[in-house]
Amino acid sequence: MGFLATLKRSRIVHLMFAITFFTSGLIINFFQCILYFGLRPFSKYLYRKINYYLCYSFYSQLVFMAEWWSGTDVIIYIDKKDFEKYYGKEHGYLVMNHSYEIDWLMGWMFCERIRMLGNCKAYAKKSIQYIPTLGWAWKFAESIFLERSWDKDKETIGAQIRELADYPDTMWLLLYAEGTRFTPEKAEASQKFAKEKGLPVLKHHLTPRTRGFTASIPHLRGKVGAIYDIQLAFKPSDTVKPTMTNLLLGKKVEAHMYINRIPLDTVPEGDEAAAQWLHDIYQVKDRMADSFVKTGDFFETSGVPRTDSFKLERRIWSLVNTMFWAIVVLVPMLYYLVRLFLSGSTMYFSIGVGIIVLFFLLMYKTIGMSEISKSSSYGAAETKKAK
Repeated sequence: MGFLATLKRSRIVHLMFAITFFTSGLIINFFQCILYFGLRPFSKYLYRKINYYLCYSFYSQLVFMAEWWSGTDVIIYIDKKDFEKYYGKEHGYLVMNHSYEIDWLMGWMFCERIRMLGNCKAYAKKSIQYIPTLGWAWKFAESIFLERSWDKDKETIGAQIRELADYPDTMWLLLYAEGTRFTPEKAEASQKFAKEKGLPVLKHHLTPRTRGFTASIPHLRGKVGAIYDIQLAFKPSDTVKPTMTNLLLGKKVEAHMYINRIPLDTVPEGDEAAAQWLHDIYQVKDRMADSFVKTGDFFETSGVPRTDSFKLERRIWSLVNTMFWAIVVLVPMLYYLVRLFLSGSTMYFSIGVGIIVLFFLLMYKTIGMSEISKSSSYGAAETKKAK
């Protein structure tokens, strides 16, 4: 156990992860690009079928880090009848709290276990689509990129959702209605805004921004079966905090994920009514979060009916896929790095060092993007855009 823990903390091993992840990502991006321009104009159906597996091959390397490398697991709270009947069998629109650095990765773990990972979509800032590997993969996967210019974004949302609703296989689209991760500073600004606008004051969430939600709903009707309301939490008493750095170091965390399937036709017509519906959902989410913080249980004091809880078995494919890419990438990469270092040439040696430094920078830059301290603000300038 001592050796394994040391191995998981090794910077050399982390470098191997970085080399494998980013190099395989560029290879996958290359094939996605060829298919996007060479196949998609003639057959969106076939393009999306193939791209599912390319996205899965890339995303599942991060799932591997969570569930196999660190041993992280998720306790699921779902009505089992709904789970067996609907989950992974219909298009879904996901509304999830945005409170942790790895909340999205816990969602990916769940999606992997119900065979949905390759068709996970999300709303994201437009600038992300220009980031090599992950941003490019999201672009080719037809995620929805927004400019935070409402006139442009409203058109983008409508056009893109109409495209996504035509997916040949089950597709899930994720919305973080809060717009950014929860922090005490952002919560203070959010609560001030809510009081000024006469909106519900939330304790554990930021006031949801309803424009994206209300603009999406009309285009989802008749095409997407349900809204999946997701509440994710980690126990505050856990000694290991839910961060990407801790997962990379092989430290296990345990997530608790409540999901409630809500038929989309129960969302009222009209922007104002739909916005109020979303605010009502977030009041329930806030009570669940408060109950979990105080009692370690979503249901104890929230008034939400208790539902089934269980774990899904992890599948072997994220492990197999990561091992495949490790062999394909690391064998030739390490061979050429060794040749550079042993060449006797100062220039070649410098190139080898530069390559290693580049991969380290890419790794820590990617981790930094997930850190709460690096997420966008929720200040006065932005809250003016909310409703």
